[in-house]
Amino acid sequence: MERLNYESLRASGYPGYVLESAPEKVMQFGEGNFLRAFVDYWFDVSNERVGWNGKCVLIQPIPFGLADMINEQEGLYTLYLRGRENGEKVDRKRVISSVSRALNPYTEQGYADMMALAVSDDLEYIVSNTTEAGIVYDPACALEDKPAVSFPGKMTQVLLERFKAGKGGLVILSCELIDNNGRELQKCVNQYIDQWGLSEEFRSYVNDKCLFCSTLVDRIVPGRIRDAAEKAALDEANGYVDELIDVGEVFGVWNIEGPEWLAEKLPFKAAGLNCPVVPDVTPYKKRKVRILNGAHTGFVPGAYLAGFDIVRDCMQDEVIEPFMNKMIYEEIIPTLTLPKDDLEHFASAVSDRFNNPFINHELMSISLNSTSKWAARNLPSFLAYVEKFGKLPACLTASFAAYVAFYSTGVKELNEHGMVCVRPKGNEYVVSDDRWVLEFYWAHKDDSDEALVQAVMADEQMWGQDLSKIPGFAAEVTRVLGEIRREGTKAVFAKCL
Repeated sequence: MERLNYESLRASGYPGYVLESAPEKVMQFGEGNFLRAFVDYWFDVSNERVGWNGKCVLIQPIPFGLADMINEQEGLYTLYLRGRENGEKVDRKRVISSVSRALNPYTEQGYADMMALAVSDDLEYIVSNTTEAGIVYDPACALEDKPAVSFPGKMTQVLLERFKAGKGGLVILSCELIDNNGRELQKCVNQYIDQWGLSEEFRSYVNDKCLFCSTLVDRIVPGRIRDAAEKAALDEANGYVDELIDVGEVFGVWNIEGPEWLAEKLPFKAAGLNCPVVPDVTPYKKRKVRILNGAHTGFVPGAYLAGFDIVRDCMQDEVIEPFMNKMIYEEIIPTLTLPKDDLEHFASAVSDRFNNPFINHELMSISLNSTSKWAARNLPSFLAYVEKFGKLPACLTASFAAYVAFYSTGVKELNEHGMVCVRPKGNEYVVSDDRWVLEFYWAHKDDSDEALVQAVMADEQMWGQDLSKIPGFAAEVTRVLGEIRREGTKAVFAKCL
């Protein structure tokens, strides 16, 4: 079979939407699985639904990447969106044609092509996802580097080239998983303006003519098909060989922080896509962390002790899923500030997302660093609930007790891999966390439940405060922990319903 390109795609009889040529409106730093299953998908759907008529040029952010492979396939790749939607199994295929080409700026020609794109009249947006480590100011970068090693350094070079050519400002959409990603990128660019002695006119161009948007991205992207037999079967069914197959979950939302006019400029609103422009992404990040991530951390340690191994099985259990839902709807959502309908709509997708038949999400993987996760994801909801209602939330309290049980059940040894424990079904498991946390629990392994709970709650390094001062909390967690030891976490979770 032929490699995927426009000619082989036509020969395969693919019946879906394809846009072969269009102006290059997006410079995208990052060519990996996530951006191709997320950003490029949204632009592709916009081309189909509202005739946005735009292409994305992908910039390889490091010397080694996918640029050559993308160009061999003329920017085309097959995207599968898989999961559950409204309780139904979904497996959708779409050939993405919103990518025109990819550039490697670490080659002489690639750098020249990036700078030529920078001054194009068609260019409107710069999008990036260069990982959490990407938005970093590196003083070793010089203006004369071709290119600057850091992503903010490259961004400064691109914007300077555009400024010198007298071209208008751009909208910059940062997708890196750090707080205030857009503002942090803008801060780094201003640092290079200072370091490189660039003009105040250019500084004004960067800060007044360009719009740096912080964004919040949410879609699980497993990426490539790892099973060779499955990959071969898909190629056979498609009628072409695709070395860039990408896989993401069905659910996706892209919250973009910006002014009202941006919602009309971007094609997403007109296309009916889940990419709202909002004044501040902070409440939406809180929504994601407390509902989605908080749900995971809230039930996973207890579910593992109850004998479960993957998330999907938990969502098909008559106790674990209702426990999670009660925690979300009755204890977490009432503490958040977004409209209730918005919060409940987001929460309604959680069970579908966790029940994805295509992803075996292991509980032990989610359990990594549960101490800091519970502190960041669940403790704020717990404290807000206590303050608002003047009582302890039953599910979050049981969740905390289950977390303590997970770190203290059948403790056998502490080694270089973590702390070895034994769950009730008999198998050993390794608790992975910061070394000081593991050493804390190891030191308290012989404590009574009451003494252990008191020590855990009073450790301000873990929680930022002494939780034992919350009226009734230590006594209730001690009681619930005792029930977990005697009856198991599933029985305890059932009592919360």
